[in-house]
Amino acid sequence: MENHNTSFLSATHKKFAAYKTLNEQSGPEQARIEMLKLFADEQINHMMPFIAKATLAEGVSLAIPFFKSIGMEMIVVDISNNGTDAALEIHKHCPYMKIAGKYGFATPCHIFCEIEMDVTLRAFPSIKAEIISRMAYDSSVCIFKYERRAR
Repeated sequence: MENHNTSFLSATHKKFAAYKTLNEQSGPEQARIEMLKLFADEQINHMMPFIAKATLAEGVSLAIPFFKSIGMEMIVVDISNNGTDAALEIHKHCPYMKIAGKYGFATPCHIFCEIEMDVTLRAFPSIKAEIISRMAYDSSVCIFKYERRAR
């Protein structure tokens, strides 16, 4: 799929470049810590409009047009149950795999997705977030799960 959102693509390249530089200077643990600090506010600003007043499934679904604009095919499944507001975010294409390779990394997960999950957990303490499946590790899709107490 072709990537149509050049500003996001540029920001993604900047994240990979920042991680690479930090990793070379300080090692992977310190690079991760610095990336968490650098991108916490950005994650809050990106996610808050989607999830503040909606269920997680509704909120994450609002991001589908954006993900489509960056070449990702995304499906959202509402898995809310027993007083838990929950959603699965499923991606059938990962543009980060190709970008990671350009910076010398075998997979993008530890640079992009894992850091984004950790930032989400810190930015939104009421949300549990985890990566369930990764295309970088031979799964057919990437799956992210989000949960919080139902309102």
